[in-house]
Amino acid sequence: MGVGGWISTSVPYLTPRAAGQGDAWAAEAAARGRRGTQRIVRAGEVPAPAEVAGLLGVEDGATVVVRRRVILLDDEPSELTDTYYPLAIARGTGLAGTAKIPGGAVTLLADLGHVGALVREDVTADLPDDDERHALRTAPGEPVLRLTRVTLDRDERPLQVDRMVMPARRQRLRYEIRIG
Repeated sequence: MGVGGWISTSVPYLTPRAAGQGDAWAAEAAARGRRGTQRIVRAGEVPAPAEVAGLLGVEDGATVVVRRRVILLDDEPSELTDTYYPLAIARGTGLAGTAKIPGGAVTLLADLGHVGALVREDVTADLPDDDERHALRTAPGEPVLRLTRVTLDRDERPLQVDRMVMPARRQRLRYEIRIG
């Protein structure tokens, strides 16, 4: 991991926040003396890409809601995230708009009665495409991590799919698993 690397865990991003709390990213960065922000590049209804459709259990190309964000650490891009939601859950809610959501999307989902109970994450390494390389300000040939996360409710119905792209040299993912 390169200089200025970041160790990230998933759990804070899967748990609804208490009333009055900010989003998990800003809180995590602040706890480390840093500034975590995000810029919503696009939000609204789109045709589901094949991988997302499969994870959400909808037909390829079915209409879903996406929130496309650039995640910033101290005003430098550290992650690109597209979060997809089933239309029945997100249409007409703050998830379909570009305004900041108090407490974050997971909190809004919980307020709407949709609470995650099972999360699956897959991580791969790859080279970024030109748009990703430009947005993340990576060097030519610098690899990225691609994390795909699907969150399901207690009945194993998909609530959301996150597709994240992060510069590999600036990230380390940590998973802590408690058994028993």
